Amino acid sequence: MESMWFAYGFLFIFGTIIGSFLNAALFRFNTGRTLSGRSSCVSCGETLSPRDLVPLLSFLFLRGRCRSCKSRISPQYPLVEFAAGILATQCYRLFPDDALFFTLSFLSWMVLLFIMVYDMRHKIIPDFFSILLGAIVLCGIFISGNITGGAILAGPLLALPFFIIHFVSRGRAMGLGDGKLMLGVGWLLGLSQGFVALLLTVWIGGALGLALLFLPLNSEGRRLTMKSEIPYAPFLIMGAAIAYFTNVAPFLLEALFPAGLESWF
Repeated sequence: MESMWFAYGFLFIFGTIIGSFLNAALFRFNTGRTLSGRSSCVSCGETLSPRDLVPLLSFLFLRGRCRSCKSRISPQYPLVEFAAGILATQCYRLFPDDALFFTLSFLSWMVLLFIMVYDMRHKIIPDFFSILLGAIVLCGIFISGNITGGAILAGPLLALPFFIIHFVSRGRAMGLGDGKLMLGVGWLLGLSQGFVALLLTVWIGGALGLALLFLPLNSEGRRLTMKSEIPYAPFLIMGAAIAYFTNVAPFLLEALFPAGLESWF
């Protein structure tokens, strides 16, 4: 029992360190900056010391403000670090005795975490990371030997509705990036879990979308409306995480299809 909790604690810390790296990548991607330079305050440009870069703890000790200019530090930093730590522990929970599949699972979710936050910040899903996700997941499928028609077709089948909505609406209802993302998510989850993830995505997106309409203002100082552009990837990734890390999929499928999915074909 003690060794298990030690493993969870170690992996949480490891995950927060990876989350800190993700934050650097999120703020530098497509800006012309590389990941090799020293981190600095985005407000005053002061180079950060090692004591300012300790995941989670530095934000708490600094009370969310730069040590030099006292400007506010984005809450994205601790939130991404914490999320990465939790994802590391949950991937270990699923693959406690398989280092290879733990690594592939963890890498997949780090890519998804990057996509989620980047889409929230910029309302776009970089193709590179959707392709990277698909490559990692397909590697896992081929290594596992689970090269079945269902495993390979899960991605295209689950992504198809996104592509249809995009082309029918001419990109107004949904971007093409969501369909590309769903390819990798479908291969990661499989057909049944992926279907449940889509249901959860619709429910989460609908609930949060309605809630956002009642918030006073958005980040630009404007009230949100039904025509406001809301990134969809965060809802999709939240739905995928619930389906992937919990046992909700069998219960939902049994509740929705008591006779089994095969009864619909």
